[in-house]
Amino acid sequence: MSLSHAQLRAFHAVAVHGSFTRAAERLCLSQPAVSDQVRKLEERFGVSLLRRSRRSMELTDVGERLLGITQRLFAAADEAEALLAGARDLQSGKLTLAVDSPMHVRRFIARFQARYPGVRFQLMTGNTDEALSRLFEHRADFAVLGRTVEDPRLLTVELSRAPLIAFVPADHAWARWRSIRLADLARAPLVLRERGSMTRQALEAELRAAGLALTPAIEAEGREAVFELVAAGLGVGIVSAAEAGHHPGMHRLAIEDSGHCMIETLVCLRQQSERRLVAGFLEVVREALAEPEG
Repeated sequence: MSLSHAQLRAFHAVAVHGSFTRAAERLCLSQPAVSDQVRKLEERFGVSLLRRSRRSMELTDVGERLLGITQRLFAAADEAEALLAGARDLQSGKLTLAVDSPMHVRRFIARFQARYPGVRFQLMTGNTDEALSRLFEHRADFAVLGRTVEDPRLLTVELSRAPLIAFVPADHAWARWRSIRLADLARAPLVLRERGSMTRQALEAELRAAGLALTPAIEAEGREAVFELVAAGLGVGIVSAAEAGHHPGMHRLAIEDSGHCMIETLVCLRQQSERRLVAGFLEVVREALAEPEG
């Protein structure tokens, strides 16, 4: 009983994108066509892959296991495509980067695109745990992590080291100061990233070590949301100095007794590192890091 590539592709798209509509858009097919392909796959093997309702869709146990297989299958197909594209001296292709913030990789992307203008980039944003998950699930070629990960499956390149800093709007009482201490943060309302954020974990660890506790905080998903809430006067923000960027109206504050250093690391799967696109990007990154910063 042979498998249909089209049926597997349709199932994979639905499972990854969470709906028949989005899957149809990505496959450039009609929604009924995608639905028909999945239905035929289920009927052919007498299994149920999806639980459908008016408002939601979820994978069955068999569907979850099949998704794990199709992720590897289509990652291999993408690898084959990348190999063939590499034979054309990187004139085309796509690199997907799972990042916490684009600012960690933008200079490397700019340098790579200047050399290989035909290669496209896709950036997927999320915290360190999400980025690592996307890499292992073959949904990203690279991940940028806010912590060091010891894993023999990974090839790693350290991008930067930077201390934690606080930031407040220009009309905040602290805007007259150059620095604060951890005890000041413990008494202030904070605007923090979600729990998977390495910045938040680092701050919480430092406060615990100093015998201090957090003041009840606003939790926001994503760095830009934190900046918006801080700008609105709803609390004090914490960020790595390397991620502070340029935000008009914000005042930065050193944290005098903070000893933590945020390390940003670029990683890829070691087994993927010889792919022409991946190897080319690694080469550009290493070149840029070897040069003195201007």
